[in-house]
Amino acid sequence: MSESEESTKAGGVNAEAAAEESQNNPEDTTPATNTGNSNTDRLARFAALKKRATASSRSNLSEAKAEAQRGAIDPTVLANLSRRSAIAQHNLLKADTEEQDGTGAFERKRAWDYTIEEAERWDERMAQKKANRDKNAFQDYGAEAAKIYDRQIRELEKQAAKGGGGGREEYERQKTELIEQAARNGGLEIVEMDGGELVAIDRDGKFYADSDNTGFVEQKPRKENVDRLVEDLRKAEEVRLKKRKERRGDVDEGDVTYINEKNKQFNLKLARFYDRYTTDIRESFERGTAM
Repeated sequence: MSESEESTKAGGVNAEAAAEESQNNPEDTTPATNTGNSNTDRLARFAALKKRATASSRSNLSEAKAEAQRGAIDPTVLANLSRRSAIAQHNLLKADTEEQDGTGAFERKRAWDYTIEEAERWDERMAQKKANRDKNAFQDYGAEAAKIYDRQIRELEKQAAKGGGGGREEYERQKTELIEQAARNGGLEIVEMDGGELVAIDRDGKFYADSDNTGFVEQKPRKENVDRLVEDLRKAEEVRLKKRKERRGDVDEGDVTYINEKNKQFNLKLARFYDRYTTDIRESFERGTAM
């Protein structure tokens, strides 16, 4: 047998062996097929991710627009609109009810649903409102000062409650303890005032004191109490300046040269006619160079 025939025979044997091996391992595929399937899967996943990103972007944009619209609307306007809508519905229901059943039917039907406790609470509320209206009327300067004092004390108590401090109850408790301690030690003294009122004064002057005692200098308030008092004084000063500016028409007119509105108008009239003659004299007086 020649060399060419031997090589042809060997090649055929090798091809048959490769075919048998491929039949025994059916899971093996060609590289070209694997590459095509992989690219198709990647393209599908990329398309799905791109679709999700587009949907998410649109959703975020719509939410941002809705949030901007909600922020552009003043909440006080919404509250006023809802309040007016509720009032309009109430008036409409009242008009329809009284048109069908006569005058006073609306309140009469509303009263059917009230319990005795609710009616009593309503009467108490109306009585309290009437008492508050009566208190608002000017009585005298002492009563006005007492109302202002009570209001300031209530504000200080609210601030103290926020900071974890005590209010008027804590004050009364400390006062009672000091009185009891002074009574046990024999340090209380009953003094009759000019008006005949009997007042208990402790001789050490730690709580009650007369004009001769100096024990109050030993009492040092806590820092948070002093801070609350300073803040209350600052707020009162801001309110005073605000009302003063409102009375002036929110215009800073410089120095006040009048005692009331009529005097202000008179001074303005004088200034309109005579300022051109007295400007130099007034400026000289202000500089201190007038003869």
